[in-house]
Amino acid sequence: MIPTNEPLLAGKERQYVLDCLESGWISSAGSYIEQFERNWAGYCGMAQGIAVSNGTTALQVAVDALKLGPGDEVIMPSFTIISCALAVVRAGAKPVLVDCDPFTYCMDLDQTAAAVTSRTKAIMPIHMYGHPVDMDVIQDLAEKHDLAIIEDAAQAHGCEYHSRRGGNNAWRRCGGLGTISTFSFFANKLVTTGEGGMVLASDPVLAERSRSLRNLCFQPRRFFHEELGYNFRLTNLQAAIGVAQVERMDDILARKRHMGARYNEGLAGVQGLQLPMQRDWARINYWMYAVLVDEGRGMKAEDLALALKKKNIETRPFFLGMHQQPVFHEMGLFRDQKLPVTERIYRQGLYLPSGLAITDDQTSEVIGAMREILS
Repeated sequence: MIPTNEPLLAGKERQYVLDCLESGWISSAGSYIEQFERNWAGYCGMAQGIAVSNGTTALQVAVDALKLGPGDEVIMPSFTIISCALAVVRAGAKPVLVDCDPFTYCMDLDQTAAAVTSRTKAIMPIHMYGHPVDMDVIQDLAEKHDLAIIEDAAQAHGCEYHSRRGGNNAWRRCGGLGTISTFSFFANKLVTTGEGGMVLASDPVLAERSRSLRNLCFQPRRFFHEELGYNFRLTNLQAAIGVAQVERMDDILARKRHMGARYNEGLAGVQGLQLPMQRDWARINYWMYAVLVDEGRGMKAEDLALALKKKNIETRPFFLGMHQQPVFHEMGLFRDQKLPVTERIYRQGLYLPSGLAITDDQTSEVIGAMREILS
């Protein structure tokens, strides 16, 4: 079976982990945590990094650091993983869902602008499948209405966005474009620590609040608490792996883009198959090679997935929209909301084997199987 994703630990991961073991600093303190935070924040163009246990907890810390709560609204795309809405709901605030762009799969910006109300406190742009959101529009909207931007860059390691605001005309890395940003370092991400995540912020108050929330809101006076926090700490062992991964970012991006180019070339011209696209203002990372089957073919994504599975090729479906999630319907949320693009791409979309460890022979096998099935 060709797996959907397999990580590649091809740098100094083993060396750094052994060094960590020998030092005895294996828990939630140690030099590798500080180095990982510093290196990743610097790479993304933010002042400070706060390492946490995973991408979901990074979102929760970001929402809580902004002191969002009951009565507050956060605009986000319905097409995303449940972690994004979960963080807002658990804070007592309300997710306001919008549809997505049919080509980039990122949030619909016209709907985002129309969704702003007097209760809106933040926008959560999510860079989907490694394609950036058009952040100039988001930043203009946030500035106009005095909103925070929670930038979810979990899938956008190394992606770049060409900002045209204020005549800057500059390429900027995703994760450095929000009031506060979040990352996941799960095993299928470009940078992985197995499980892990990070919050980035340039505002020192937000950064310090995030650190406090991550660590049970301890005060300088030990075991004295004025606020409830979480134990969302990352271990020094995990951070050691992360440090080695960040050192390899150029190679990681090159491997991902090589994979994407092979798929693009091999699947070009297949009738009724939408391949990943790249806007002129974006540099994508092919986090997952996501394809969309035209409904006119009379085939759904699950049909294609089953046919590929019979050829020993693993796939994953697109996200089911937040507005279709039974758990939120039970809470009285989104019951009557219809978002046709999100609904269609869930039915028709899947992603192909896309891990860093994938070989040219494996991509050729997947391409051949796709062409055979869709011929």
